[in-house]
Amino acid sequence: MDAQNDVNRGEFTWKISYFSEQDASKLYSEAFTVSGCKWRILVFPKGNNTDHLSLYLDVPDSASLPSGWTRNARFSLSVIDQTNSDRSIRKGTQHVFTVRQSDRGYTSFIPLTELRSRTGGYLAGDTLVIKAEVCILEVTPPVNVQPARPTDDFDSYFTSLEELINAAETNGVSVGSSLGHRNGALTAKIPSLEEVQKAKQSLKECLSDLFKLNMKDKLSEALSTLSSARTGLSPEQQIAIQKFRANFDDFTSDFLTFEQDNAEFELQKLQQDQWFSTMKNCHEGHILCKQLMGDLVKEEAELKRMMEEVKCRRDKLLSDWEVLRVQSEEAKLRYRDKQKKVAEAEEKKRIAEERMSRSTTAWANLKAQFC
Repeated sequence: MDAQNDVNRGEFTWKISYFSEQDASKLYSEAFTVSGCKWRILVFPKGNNTDHLSLYLDVPDSASLPSGWTRNARFSLSVIDQTNSDRSIRKGTQHVFTVRQSDRGYTSFIPLTELRSRTGGYLAGDTLVIKAEVCILEVTPPVNVQPARPTDDFDSYFTSLEELINAAETNGVSVGSSLGHRNGALTAKIPSLEEVQKAKQSLKECLSDLFKLNMKDKLSEALSTLSSARTGLSPEQQIAIQKFRANFDDFTSDFLTFEQDNAEFELQKLQQDQWFSTMKNCHEGHILCKQLMGDLVKEEAELKRMMEEVKCRRDKLLSDWEVLRVQSEEAKLRYRDKQKKVAEAEEKKRIAEERMSRSTTAWANLKAQFC
């Protein structure tokens, strides 16, 4: 909130990060106060039944105000062009707010196509900046100026953060193991009996642990030798060798693909867990702030003569809490972003596992012949 020389005037700037990813049909800003009256901005990111951005000024505490209340105010709403301020759009009007008309604004503020245009700066960095300017002309009944209760919006924000953390803790994602292989070339020759026996022993060693990174070249050499052998192999062993060698590149490619996709999944999961840890730390900070704020409110009621001292402490705590709130919002946005990427990585991993299963079956058949 930017202070003005006239106590009846005030302005408020609202920055909405990751605007294009917002799924809600409408969003409310935090409340701000002008001349003892609370206000907030209401925006419909996808339009209020229109193809325009819809923007309004709203009275957030309308249900709790005295019967018959009115607020006569002159106000303006602006969408800021962050690359060229001259292109910013500002619209203003005057309105008497009542219990039945507690918001006022513009259903068609700016076309969504213009808002999202790459030539404009309205969504620079996928952030929308909205500014409200309010001038209070008359309030009925007059506002009884009391110290604001900072705990009023603690509960709603605290509850939403707590629900997100509980949901994340309930839906954990396990991480599988990784596979690794290197590329090799198949060679063919007519081996001697001694070479066949050596190749069979090498094949057994490879089949004993298919997950070793250095096995592909060794396995390829053994298969090449055995596929050319004329003696030393049973007919069943020769068939198993030929079948596996015919699809050798596909099988090893399947394992390599699985390793890459699984590694990507593990990376995204790790980053998600890191942001979740940050979010939980912020949540614990919220609990502490809420407890401290409750203590201060009680102390304020009991020790009115110490109001100035309590007010200083409350303002400091509110400042700290606001910093924490910004950090929490960043953590929430990052966490949700990672949720999407984890889901994508998990799907890729699932597909890779399905492809790997056919290779594992062929591998097991071959292994059964030699191990």
